[in-house]
Amino acid sequence: MKIYKLFNVKNITIFLSVAAAYFLYLLSFSSFELLQIVKFNEALKKGDAPEYFVQGYEARFATAYQIAKKGHFKEATILFNNLAKEGTDDQKSAVYYNIGNIYFKRSLILNGSSNSPTVKDEAEYLMQQAKKAYEQSLTLNNQHWDVKHNLDRLLTMLPKDPAPGIGDSDSPGLIMGNIPVGLP
Repeated sequence: MKIYKLFNVKNITIFLSVAAAYFLYLLSFSSFELLQIVKFNEALKKGDAPEYFVQGYEARFATAYQIAKKGHFKEATILFNNLAKEGTDDQKSAVYYNIGNIYFKRSLILNGSSNSPTVKDEAEYLMQQAKKAYEQSLTLNNQHWDVKHNLDRLLTMLPKDPAPGIGDSDSPGLIMGNIPVGLP
């Protein structure tokens, strides 16, 4: 009998009014967030720094990407290295992919600028760094085909015998003349 008294017109009207107000609040919040996402995406399409979600992972990634796209490779590398410390494995994989792209592009620019042995060694060093970044990206996500493609291109460009001092081992070989690494 008491339950029957709860289902009167007054109580149902109050319940529906509260539910409608709550759903309107959720709708307005969602539409505001959707508007921010649209503005964020428009800023990225224009190549501008995003105004919304400035401290968010995606905004910092987009900022680093835009900086790299404008040719400021060192600054972009610093930002990407900061991003590599956080995020999901897929996000980290994308970060290392972009770091590899930066090193690869820098090596190509540098390699085409001079025939000096010093420049060639520096370009080779940058290619080795790109290789490490691509391999790190593949360890985090081995389904990333763009990374595999770029790594394949990079490996065809790397010399068979790396220059002394350039390599990914702890003892890269002879660095100074005939003095082997590790001897007193």
